[in-house]
Amino acid sequence: MSMWEKDKIVNRILAGVYIAALILLFSTGMNWLRLSDKGTENSRLIGASYMTMNNEFYDILNEQIRVRVEGEGDLMVLRDPGLDVERQAEQINSMLDMGISALIVTPVSFDGLSDVLQRARGMGVKIIVVDTEVEQEGLADCTIVSDNYRAGYAIGEYMMRKQESGRILVLAHETAISGRRRVQGFKDSIAGDKRFEIVNEIGCKGQYEIALPLVEDYIESGGTFDTVFCLNDLAGEAAVTAVRRHPELGKVYVYGVDGSPDAKSMIGAGEMEATAAQFPTEIGEEAADTLYKMLRGEDYESTITVPIDLVYYSNLEQYDSNRWQ
Repeated sequence: MSMWEKDKIVNRILAGVYIAALILLFSTGMNWLRLSDKGTENSRLIGASYMTMNNEFYDILNEQIRVRVEGEGDLMVLRDPGLDVERQAEQINSMLDMGISALIVTPVSFDGLSDVLQRARGMGVKIIVVDTEVEQEGLADCTIVSDNYRAGYAIGEYMMRKQESGRILVLAHETAISGRRRVQGFKDSIAGDKRFEIVNEIGCKGQYEIALPLVEDYIESGGTFDTVFCLNDLAGEAAVTAVRRHPELGKVYVYGVDGSPDAKSMIGAGEMEATAAQFPTEIGEEAADTLYKMLRGEDYESTITVPIDLVYYSNLEQYDSNRWQ
């Protein structure tokens, strides 16, 4: 047999193997598609949109919901608006077009989603608002939040026990009702006590990268303070960083809200005094439980408020410093 004939036979064998592999691959792929179709035929689609995913709080909250949704055989679609309310509305409209059965949402702005949420209600989509509220009553089927007013009030009470006086810089988030309630609770706690004075209030959307340059600009423009109340721990981290960079300020007392691992670490290091701890795991579990009560036509609570804990140096050992509550 010539070399050419041998090569021809080898090529035929290889071609046969290649064709057989293609047939097997095609058959397997079709079976996979059929199994996938079967597995998702009765699945519902659940939409989720938090004001930003640049905050571990929402990762933890969403994970509790995702695990439950997938455990029920349903599917979840998550979108990140990046603190842009117009983008959030567009993303929710897109999810409605996809056919979601329910929406978990933390609005970027308390009054910026009215139209899209009205559309969702008109389509029969169940709406669960978490972590903050919407302004218009009746838009949400259920609202699940931390006790935000109490978070600010508790910080104020602790501050007045710890300090003899205070010139206070407030870091706020006016477009979020949760942020407004925390600040209002703090202000109410110190009302009438002349030892404590709010010298300035800076809106920072609760974001480190926004808060840091604003606080530094305030310091460099001659602003003075010895205390900072922050609507969340990300803003608190920014305040701590700014104080580190400006040792001429002397001792500055920093307070936050969240109970993040970083905040607990700063409390341990003496750079932050206290934080009002939220429980994102519990909020997520409440949201998931309520979601399936809604979808099954069962009774559910329209408002759920999750208590907060105050974390400070003396009780820090009661909390895991490496994780959220």
